[in-house]
Amino acid sequence: MLIKQFEDKGLSHYSYAVLSEGELALIDPGRNPAPYYDFARQHNSRITAILETHSHADFVSGHKEIAETSGALIYASEFMKAAFPHESLRDGDQIKLGKVGFRILYTPGHSYDSVCFLLLDEAGREHALFSGDTLFIGDVGRPDLRESMKDNPAKREELALAMFHTIEQKLRPLQDETLLYPAHGAGTLCGKSLSDANSSTMGAEKAGNYAFRTSEKEAFLKALLDEQPFVPKYFSYDVAINQQGAPAFKKALAGIPRYEGGLPGGPGTAGVQGAAGGETRVPGTAGVQGAAGVQGAAGDKQVIIDARPTEKFRANHLKGAFNIPDGLKFETWLGSILSPGEKFYLLAETGEEIERLLEKIAKIGYESAISGAITGLSGQHERYQAELPAGFDAHPEKYTIIDARNESEFARGAYFPQAINVPLPELRERAGEVPLDKPLVVHCAAGYRSGIASSILQALVPQQVYDMGNAIERKKHVS
Repeated sequence: MLIKQFEDKGLSHYSYAVLSEGELALIDPGRNPAPYYDFARQHNSRITAILETHSHADFVSGHKEIAETSGALIYASEFMKAAFPHESLRDGDQIKLGKVGFRILYTPGHSYDSVCFLLLDEAGREHALFSGDTLFIGDVGRPDLRESMKDNPAKREELALAMFHTIEQKLRPLQDETLLYPAHGAGTLCGKSLSDANSSTMGAEKAGNYAFRTSEKEAFLKALLDEQPFVPKYFSYDVAINQQGAPAFKKALAGIPRYEGGLPGGPGTAGVQGAAGGETRVPGTAGVQGAAGVQGAAGDKQVIIDARPTEKFRANHLKGAFNIPDGLKFETWLGSILSPGEKFYLLAETGEEIERLLEKIAKIGYESAISGAITGLSGQHERYQAELPAGFDAHPEKYTIIDARNESEFARGAYFPQAINVPLPELRERAGEVPLDKPLVVHCAAGYRSGIASSILQALVPQQVYDMGNAIERKKHVS
């Protein structure tokens, strides 16, 4: 028996291959099937089973494509509402793989369709638990990621209570030496306090994970529900994609138009012209002046996502563009700022960067919304002053200060007492709340989010916008 862990650092996602006697099972595979095919070839094995712990919210699974290519059978919970060919699973079911097998544990709490796969070795002994988003290292899956949970505290608490019973009835009884392999590590928004470790044991979790520290229901519910991070816009969209099954990965990317230096028709005076010419306001800016964007061939409103480094964006960018620099969490921020189905153009410096970004975008299912991918930027367009004015430190009251951190971060302490907290994922929709009687200064905790927020505000409001960037570190030190 062999277990292989695959890591997608950008999504903090772990997927797995379990090999026995030439038969290979994949657990929670990502969108790009290539790493799994490579592993199968390297070990002269055949993919026979694809095990889905639940309909994932934070990434698109490649289960449907892999099944169609390999002939493998997909196994998923009877509650997943899967629209693709699969074998429905119930609590206690068994799956055989070579000389080993899996026992299914129905483990609702993160979602109603969550299951864990308990790997049994050749002698039928507990070996490892593939826990999906039910149990993490140091945490458990949050119960509020589905769209129906957004404004429904009763459903949220119902799932939290289900998680309590899952811990007590399904997970606590497992043997201490049983290995733990979750679907996510630190950095995911599917939990709030995950460890940096990529594996653990049930004994270690029983001793150190807050979810096991109390058998008192009310204390557990409070610990689970308090201070959960924001929910990106794309999460409920990905649940639906995973229930239907995503299109083939390479085919989906092949149909995206690529452009060099700009779009056909060239840049306009207040935006970028598409195939139909003209320009339009950025969506989500009702009542806000100064916005510009792209008009596509069908006349629909579109935005430009400029993924170049912040410094290059400041020096030269297309009017109305949003700057989301290519980085470790690019896809998460893209899916937090743009709504599912909202058309956009992607801009990066090189063709190699474009291809890497397109793969990241496909991992959250947004590739179908890309109207075109632009390599490089010809000519001089817009720029904005990034450095803080010399008098800011002495007279911050002369500026409207926007704190783009999350609500929970702001609640733990504001760096400026007069700052207005507008979390980055909400900024487009709440730009109309920003006072326009003073220049704007934007900050976050380290500089990445404030750069994105500054580009959005520059596109949406007429006021001068300054980005504190990493200068906030100095303020944090003084504070």
